[in-house]
Amino acid sequence: MNSFTEPHSRRRWAVRTVVSALATAGGAATRIQAVDGTAAPVRWKVAIGLNGFESGERKFGKRYPLWEILAFAADGGFDGIELVSSWPQGGYPSSDDKRAVDALKRLHVAYGQRIFSIQLGADGAFDPDAEVRRRWVAGFAEKALLASALGCAHVGLWPGGGLRGQTLEQALERLVGSFREADRIARDIGVVAGFEIEPPFVFNTEDHQRRILEGSGMRFIYDPSHCDLFTGSKGHPHEMLSRLGVDKVAYVHLTDTDGTLRDGGTSKHVPVGTGHADIARSLAVLRDGGYRGWIMADTWEMPDPYEGCRAVRDAVRASGR
Repeated sequence: MNSFTEPHSRRRWAVRTVVSALATAGGAATRIQAVDGTAAPVRWKVAIGLNGFESGERKFGKRYPLWEILAFAADGGFDGIELVSSWPQGGYPSSDDKRAVDALKRLHVAYGQRIFSIQLGADGAFDPDAEVRRRWVAGFAEKALLASALGCAHVGLWPGGGLRGQTLEQALERLVGSFREADRIARDIGVVAGFEIEPPFVFNTEDHQRRILEGSGMRFIYDPSHCDLFTGSKGHPHEMLSRLGVDKVAYVHLTDTDGTLRDGGTSKHVPVGTGHADIARSLAVLRDGGYRGWIMADTWEMPDPYEGCRAVRDAVRASGR
């Protein structure tokens, strides 16, 4: 049994659908007028990542129906969803499959949710074979078109995979070249691309992060758990965020961590407030740096992703944003 217990409310879904539609139609507003006419800070948009539910099914043998997740998002005050490929039913539709794209959008809008991002692998972006890299860029362009058709703000990229006979320096150079082209394509289409590196990847240090940022111009996805491990598992990932710059953040995958790897995999993700990372400081750095984007509840391989989502939502609310 999972912990989804919040009651459904069709009226609440309808209200949130209208709000979501108005926000989408109005674009990315930067300020909201307060009652007294002064400019009030924009509220951060909080989303649920389907990656936590996909990984929970795979790792713990649980079942999370998509309708249940979307109902939880609607009743819990969330704003959007980040999709993950091949879950729960097959891969992403083609960008020119209007019927499938419209159906996917309608499903989420019915629960008052915006599909704000899609996740993509990026191992082909640093393949030693130039033709493989060319095909990866072409595939990225198609997925960026899909993201735009779905109404997304972002496309997230994860450059996992091995070196495949090349040196790390060669891999970095090739990744930067592919990401530079992908970033240009995304901007032309009207979405913002972001990348995330992790401890098990061949790119797994603060220096790697900085070199990819500076070389490609692409922004990064801030995940405190990974930044914590990149900086010695001291519980202060916000310090790396400050060094890299809030203006370099595409969007946020918010989670806590205990500074270890989960079962030999990537950084251990735990509900905010149950690990050792100073998440309040991360939120303060984002706020003070002028961040106005999406914060996704990253519940990767958590035994109870609903608990993890609530913890992120509550932490953002406590921050005043």
